[in-house]
Amino acid sequence: MAMEAGSGSAGCSARTLAACVIGGIVLGASVLALHLTGPTAIPSLPPLDAVRRRFRRRRRPVRVYMDGCFDMMHYGHCNALRQARALGDELIVGVISDEEIKANKGPPVTPLHERMIMVRAVKWVDDIIPDAPYAITEEFMNKLFTEYDIDYIIHGDDPCLLPDGTDAYALAKKAGRYKQIKRTEGVSTTDIVERSSDAHNHSSLQRQFSSGHGQKVDDGGSGSGTRVSHFLPTSRRIVQFSNSRGPGPDSRIVYIDGAFDLFHAGHVEILRLARELGDFLLVGIHTDQTISSTRGRHRPIMNLHERSLSVLACRYVDEVIIGAPWDVSKDMITTFNISLVVHGTIAENMDFMEDDSNPYAVPKAMGIYRRLESPLDITTSTIIRRIVANHEAYQRNEKKEASEKKYYESKSFVNGE
Repeated sequence: MAMEAGSGSAGCSARTLAACVIGGIVLGASVLALHLTGPTAIPSLPPLDAVRRRFRRRRRPVRVYMDGCFDMMHYGHCNALRQARALGDELIVGVISDEEIKANKGPPVTPLHERMIMVRAVKWVDDIIPDAPYAITEEFMNKLFTEYDIDYIIHGDDPCLLPDGTDAYALAKKAGRYKQIKRTEGVSTTDIVERSSDAHNHSSLQRQFSSGHGQKVDDGGSGSGTRVSHFLPTSRRIVQFSNSRGPGPDSRIVYIDGAFDLFHAGHVEILRLARELGDFLLVGIHTDQTISSTRGRHRPIMNLHERSLSVLACRYVDEVIIGAPWDVSKDMITTFNISLVVHGTIAENMDFMEDDSNPYAVPKAMGIYRRLESPLDITTSTIIRRIVANHEAYQRNEKKEASEKKYYESKSFVNGE
């Protein structure tokens, strides 16, 4: 048995030695071949730096760019930004300067610093570029590609023409770096300007609506003179704008309510302050009928669903109550587990604070009511006064209305949401 084991071990050692010799010969032949043929013998292997660059490119987020005036920013603007963000990982937004808007369209209703507040507050925006040019020049396009690492420039399917009739995005299309989204129908800055002008001079409401604006007065027995928007609200659009998360079991829930009509920078700033006071911001949006009864038959300018979407798009807002009651009741506070009820110092009408029927009487009695100093002295009436003061300058809107009418007449289906 010992002899058999020994001869087995010897045989194994011989085989191992033979394998090592053969392996050495093969390795030596390979090295000799590399030495004789030189580095050009393996051209298919990329340099290490190239591999690293490719890896970094794969890991780098796709950055998309969208620009605009974002004047009197509305849910249509927000939906465009939402769609643009879906085409990449990061959305950079160019906010066109006041001077460029004046030169190409007429004076803006809201100045640049207010428009920047509005755009920065949209939850799909990652960064902004202030004072962006109205037209995408070759110089600015190259700056986007090199300095801002932009991969694609985005715009809606509606045409954007310069005063000379040329396409503002022609260069981006030629460079193959252009992508298109679907325009949000039913609203535009032009339309809102017209609604606001009508609200200021509401004695002529019926005459203007019957003269071919394509809008009607919603009288539905509610006493509201609000225009019926072209916007067709769907549950899917509300879901798209909503956050998917709710408050945690120990969250401090802050509640603020209001009309939030012609959603503006003053609204955004008070919402920002309110959100800083807790973990979850719940916003109550009053009904059209409630607003009409407290502010006049010509209000609100935007209907309930339009106003709700504008508020939902704000990054400081976690949830909204669509059609919130005027009075904040004990049952409502318990149902939503509200920790704090707040209201700003700037509003359309603060007289109700002194009335016996103060809508905040219950949270006041509970010691959970707080007034916040509003950062900006802006109301919906402020915006309407700006429009009326520059009414002649806004006659440019007639040309824009004709352009929008042409768009609706010749439009075709574009896949998008």
